Amino acid sequence: MTTIRSRLSAEERRATVLECACQIFAKGTYHGSTTAEIARTAGVTEPILYRHFASKRDLYLSCLDATWEECRTMWEAAIADEADPALWVGAMGRSYLAAKDKRGQVATLWLQALTEASDDPEIRRFIRRQMRDAHSFVADVIKRSQAAGGTLPERDADAEAWLFISIGLLTTVSRRVGGMVEDDLEDIFTSRREWMTGRA
Repeated sequence: MTTIRSRLSAEERRATVLECACQIFAKGTYHGSTTAEIARTAGVTEPILYRHFASKRDLYLSCLDATWEECRTMWEAAIADEADPALWVGAMGRSYLAAKDKRGQVATLWLQALTEASDDPEIRRFIRRQMRDAHSFVADVIKRSQAAGGTLPERDADAEAWLFISIGLLTTVSRRVGGMVEDDLEDIFTSRREWMTGRA
């Protein structure tokens, strides 16, 4: 006879709280979201939440870590699934746009942090480091594509990586305001692909 465990382990409880927090922060705002709301949604008490996360800021930074890790894993999978190195950057962009879970939340949380938590030096330092990490990842993909003959060698990988991240932030802003660039996305992608690869 099997028994069903009704209590979560500490690790599972922490993961549940983090998952709920990522969703609540992404749908709302950093200042407007409360630990009480997050704890209630996760099915725990606030004291339990604070056993896993020292503060609301600590929970928010953990969400940033989790969403960036998910996004990076998603991008790695998109590259692995695309045989043509000329299409790696585009595959990453499309996977981000298609993401319906926390893999697509990292840019939303970045924007929140920049607009709502810019007076917090710890969050500011964290975002700076994480965005540089994302930039390094994208620049490395572009350099690998160049080495494989997919991207033109004269393109500046570092500059192009910042442009890629900027387009991701723009699409996130567009989503938040109810659609602004969606009709232009295919043209943007086509233009960027032609510039990067020399292919029509």
